[in-house]
Amino acid sequence: MALSAKDQVRYWGVVAAVFVLVLWFLGDVLLPFVIGGAIAYFIDPVADRLERWGLSRMAATAVITVVSVLIFVILVLMVVPALITQLIDLIDVLPQLFRDLRTFVDQKFPSLLDRESNTHQILVTLGETLKSKTGELLQTLVGSVGSAINIVVLLVIVPVVAVYLLLDWDNMIERIDFLVPRDHSPVIRQLATDVDSVLASFVRGMGTVCLILGTYYAVALMLVGLQFGLIVGFIAGLVTFIPYLGALIGGALAIGLALFQFWGDWTSIGIVGAIFAFGQVIEGNYLTPKLVGSSVGLHPVWLLLALSVFGALFGFVGMLIAVPVAAALGVLARFGTAQYLSSRLYQGITGQDAE
Repeated sequence: MALSAKDQVRYWGVVAAVFVLVLWFLGDVLLPFVIGGAIAYFIDPVADRLERWGLSRMAATAVITVVSVLIFVILVLMVVPALITQLIDLIDVLPQLFRDLRTFVDQKFPSLLDRESNTHQILVTLGETLKSKTGELLQTLVGSVGSAINIVVLLVIVPVVAVYLLLDWDNMIERIDFLVPRDHSPVIRQLATDVDSVLASFVRGMGTVCLILGTYYAVALMLVGLQFGLIVGFIAGLVTFIPYLGALIGGALAIGLALFQFWGDWTSIGIVGAIFAFGQVIEGNYLTPKLVGSSVGLHPVWLLLALSVFGALFGFVGMLIAVPVAAALGVLARFGTAQYLSSRLYQGITGQDAE
């Protein structure tokens, strides 16, 4: 005899509550496993493609592991040190840039910023605060990340978890499917397929878009000669998954730096602006339609809300799972809406009579 709907809601409610509590208390401990699982999920299609080419699952995993190690070594030796150096230099130079901006405004618009005006006092206060807090902010950031994430543990556990999960991914999915309640398996399988489709389109697609645009912005800005071009490109690429935000943040930062570095050389400043304009054209007309598609259904506001809520509740781990959870909730919301539209609650007496 099947359980009643009330009992099923009770049982699954308990499961959801236990999951949230585990995530709440073990967030930092679960971080390497969450990252490893995300990497395995991201790379699984590559392993499937290699299997279709005739390799065994173990051989495909070995090939992916070797290539990943080579890429990681190249990044560590060539990109990461330059990225960290530029980030530190940018944070150190921000107070000076702010003082230069204040001096420029004082010289060009003296009537706007009279030294006795409230606006001038606010700028002075902001400059002093920025100067005093920049180093403290960097130290706090590094300290908080260091306390929550043991870098050595991450470098050891994450690759091991990713390799094992990638090796057993298909078996794990089959086992999970076997454990799904039989009465609900068709609906759950369909929802899981929809969630996977959204994640495949968004996470994998936007991850590729972020990588391509970040590389393009960084290389183009460094070729122009912009200081901190690598870190600006990295930031712009990192937040590209939220439409328009990556170009706005990266463009504002790059053009602001270009104004101080190339002041009077309007050609160079225009080239910096054109780099981001061209990047947006390529993203909107080619990269996003080809790699992501138009049926993902994740609104930028929904993404920002998910990142804010999960980040506040569960910290860094919450931000990592925010996008997949938002995608899953979006699929469930659409499924619930479809069920509601076909129910008596929505159709009422008229809908029942029409049947």
